Amino acid sequence: MAQDASPAPSTLSGALAAWGIVGLTVATVLLGALLPGHRPAAVSPATDSACLEWSDGCQVCQRLAEGPACSLPGIACTPGEPRCLRHGG
Repeated sequence: MAQDASPAPSTLSGALAAWGIVGLTVATVLLGALLPGHRPAAVSPATDSACLEWSDGCQVCQRLAEGPACSLPGIACTPGEPRCLRHGG
């Protein structure tokens, strides 16, 4: 009986699976180390105490002593990104 010198198919597929897992783990660790971290969330003008007046393009809000006061939006207005219009000194 002649013996086959090639490894058994189950051993070969197990080795390939192990190397695949190692490669995936290394790639995940490298991505985690090389990609930039999370940036802190932008502060909303409504919660930024230095912003005295802000708008989203539809309504204008002002920070008063009693609290924020906002105008009424127009009927067909589509609000945009809120931005600070006036900062306090």
